[in-house]
Amino acid sequence: MTAHPTAILCIGRNYASHAVEMNAAATERPTVFMKNPASATGRESPIVIPRICNVHGPQVDYEGELAVIIGRDCRDADEESARDYISGWAVANDVTARWWQKKGSGGQWIRGKSFDTFCPLSPPVPTDAIDNPQGLTVTTRVNGEVRQHGNTSDMLFPVATLIAELSRGMTLLKGTVLLTGTPEGVGAARTPPVFLMPGDVVEVEIPGVGSLHNTVTTEESAAD
Repeated sequence: MTAHPTAILCIGRNYASHAVEMNAAATERPTVFMKNPASATGRESPIVIPRICNVHGPQVDYEGELAVIIGRDCRDADEESARDYISGWAVANDVTARWWQKKGSGGQWIRGKSFDTFCPLSPPVPTDAIDNPQGLTVTTRVNGEVRQHGNTSDMLFPVATLIAELSRGMTLLKGTVLLTGTPEGVGAARTPPVFLMPGDVVEVEIPGVGSLHNTVTTEESAAD
């Protein structure tokens, strides 16, 4: 999937274990943010660390996720009808610049999530390819090492709940991509933190949905 989506809506801390590793309490309602649609890139395209991320040292992180593709305009859906609005599923990596997420934008996450190439997406598979979106394994590897290994059954807010909640009073336009949250194991939570470096290869796999294979580079290298 390489075309820019209509919108990219994202859910933070949707796995209790990830909330814990980030020293944050689970919330009663979904934590919602957005990524710039221009951040979308392909399943084998490079993740390019921009110069703006070099000022505050290594900070770029991975977050493997299940993505939901909204196939028609959706407003005020209920959980029972939510699947009717889905046209497909994809694998996503919610790449994040942690300093820009936490300190660089006045407390808002969007900037640190929205740099170009910071949303690799796999080609979508049809809705009926997946019977149960709450029974999928999400695995993220960096240079072959497993960093994340979770299951969508651990989501605090399942896919149907997210669609019903987000569409209340707000139209989810056809072509919107919904990123459903990441399991534990992100680089920022390791001791010491381990961030992505040029030359690293990030792979995210969800059996039945697809996979990503993205090499990390820098803005200067990409221009050479």
